[in-house]
Amino acid sequence: MLGLVGKPSAGKSTFFAAATMAPVEISDRPFTTIEPNVGTAYVRVEDIGKEFGVVPTPRTGFLAGKWRFVPVKLIDVAGLIPGAHEGKGLGNQFLNDLNQAEALIHVVDMSGSTDEEGNFIGYGKHDPEKDILFLEEELNHWYKNVIERNMDKMKRLKRSGRSDEDILVEMLSSFRVDNTIAEEVIEKFGTMEEWQDIFKVAVFLREKTKKIVIAGNKIDLPHAQENYDRLKEKYDIIPCSAEAELALKRAAKAGLIDYIPGEATFKEKTTLNEQQKAALSKIETNVLDKLGGTGVQKVIEHAVFNILNYIAVFPAGSKLEDSQGRILPDCFLLKDGSTLYDFAMKIHSDIAKALLYGMDARTRRRLAKDYVLHHRDAVELVSAAK
Repeated sequence: MLGLVGKPSAGKSTFFAAATMAPVEISDRPFTTIEPNVGTAYVRVEDIGKEFGVVPTPRTGFLAGKWRFVPVKLIDVAGLIPGAHEGKGLGNQFLNDLNQAEALIHVVDMSGSTDEEGNFIGYGKHDPEKDILFLEEELNHWYKNVIERNMDKMKRLKRSGRSDEDILVEMLSSFRVDNTIAEEVIEKFGTMEEWQDIFKVAVFLREKTKKIVIAGNKIDLPHAQENYDRLKEKYDIIPCSAEAELALKRAAKAGLIDYIPGEATFKEKTTLNEQQKAALSKIETNVLDKLGGTGVQKVIEHAVFNILNYIAVFPAGSKLEDSQGRILPDCFLLKDGSTLYDFAMKIHSDIAKALLYGMDARTRRRLAKDYVLHHRDAVELVSAAK
């Protein structure tokens, strides 16, 4: 799951609506989002149907052009303000909601038009870098607070004979701390008794477990481009216009245009009135032509494929269809480095336990259980399980 974060009025709810087309409240007042919105966004994977001469019928997601759109969960949490780790604003709720996310998309108002609490103050009046830094700072302090709250219990477990590694994995599991990360902490900072600065440990853990992609939103507004040009070398920023993406998707849903998310063009399907033409022309000139798209799809895919390092794998039996006649119905996202056995576990543990081998659907080459999968692999699992 991806978490959508940022201060109030940065465009989080608009980004969420554009990515998921879920109905959410959108306004320019702080804390529009109170309860977290959870929806489905999508990443594009070049579909394999054409290679096999078939038209797939996806069980989840959808086809558009040459793309298979594969679902990913997206959570839009309450707006964040400085001091959230101390309980200011909706801070405690915000931070607890984030535990569900593998990576964070930080929506930043690149036009610098809103202050720290999300109030409009005029274009270029606020430095977006402050928003980038304050999110990192809030998360770092949140991690520190959690570690400090659990330190006495961690020390008691240590006295009972448990290893530092096991204790870190158990006590910080909500932060997705695994054995590998725990080992890195011990190697870098020593055992718990040797920690000189808990804040440094917190920063290290946050950087390992909460990767951040910055969505440089409102890129088409005054001062946004100059702010982006100034900050792009220092931070992982992808410029975007959530408002443009939402407008295009709404126009497509209304049957006015053909638009494939992530692409830089659209086609008119019907006669548009002058107001509609003007709005779409503005998006085309100010956003699509400059960015090669609205940037929203690129942000999501960068988070999934480049930051979290997922790959897409297609189950493809010899008949290319399931028991209900659906052709190439599934496409699964797995961590890069996953094996054929991991893929079988993703589908069903019984299949994995009785897995014999796999077959490459393209070459009919036999694959061992420890075969390391590649992006867009199409494989058949051969299992003794019924």
